[in-house]
Amino acid sequence: MHIDASAPTRIDLAGGTLDIWPLYLFHEGAQTLNAAISLRARCRIQPRSDSRIVIVSDDTGHRVEASHWSELKDSTELRLLGRLLHHFRVQGLELRTQSDSPFGAGIAGSSALNIAVCGALMAWTERALSDDQLLHIAMNVEAQAIDVPTGVQDYRPALYGGVSAVELGVAGIRRVALPVNPADLGSRLVLAYTGATRNSGINNWDVTKRHIDGDREVQRRFAVIRDIAVEMRTALEAGDWPAVGRHVAAEWENRKHLAPGVTTPEIDAMLAAAQSAGAIGGKVCGAGGGGCLFCLGAPEDLPAIRQALHDRGARLLDFTIEPDGLRVESRVTA
Repeated sequence: MHIDASAPTRIDLAGGTLDIWPLYLFHEGAQTLNAAISLRARCRIQPRSDSRIVIVSDDTGHRVEASHWSELKDSTELRLLGRLLHHFRVQGLELRTQSDSPFGAGIAGSSALNIAVCGALMAWTERALSDDQLLHIAMNVEAQAIDVPTGVQDYRPALYGGVSAVELGVAGIRRVALPVNPADLGSRLVLAYTGATRNSGINNWDVTKRHIDGDREVQRRFAVIRDIAVEMRTALEAGDWPAVGRHVAAEWENRKHLAPGVTTPEIDAMLAAAQSAGAIGGKVCGAGGGGCLFCLGAPEDLPAIRQALHDRGARLLDFTIEPDGLRVESRVTA
């Protein structure tokens, strides 16, 4: 028997970074808005004839072997995957992974892979875990792997798919599916890889620490980002696409002033070119500094926006809004 699992990545529309505890506790009504996309992270688990554990990343070419799951806790290569296998305490398998998204793209590829592997390991070990249990395992193990706190939003689109709001408050985390037509949203978006990777864990932790340390400018920017997310949600639900685009632009204007390195001259040039070609708004995905960016415009303007980004050196990524989240299939090996 082998097990195949996959989970979608996402575009973060508004409210990102506020999903890191305890930032959202300082901004009542905080929420993040995101859309799952068809660029998926995938994994396969298959049995071995011995008790060894093998991890293979088809994207990076890295391979890790261990004779026992306890050896994977402090593995330096493929650390997240090793930590997950250590948590589930498995033996005698090969775990192989692959992602449709570029490395360091800022569209939550590691979180999507995390959810896919957790789903596959649940099936492999025949554990019955609730959604909340799976989400907590994924979030906590990733924090162990990257050595800084993680946010909560990225695991939700990977698990559930669709367009959603993740409401953040004292009583807990609540994911709400938004009544947005996936085709309407997808027909107005362009997604492009800037060609530079980024480390969202480090960028987000720097901003989080400055907020907690009392940086008034960071606190003010996050209050504005919270308000923009509230307004964008109303616009999304109403199908007011020009307003959605303006909110995307306003969110980016505030986000790029949170810390040095969120934007770069190359990113600024790409977004300016897209705006000149008709984009209403655009922003970098994730914590910034590289990775992917997306732009929102009228459907008839998308060809010109795509061409403008291409001419500036961006790599265009084809995708659709993904209504489905985690998929797990078990197959009998011939």
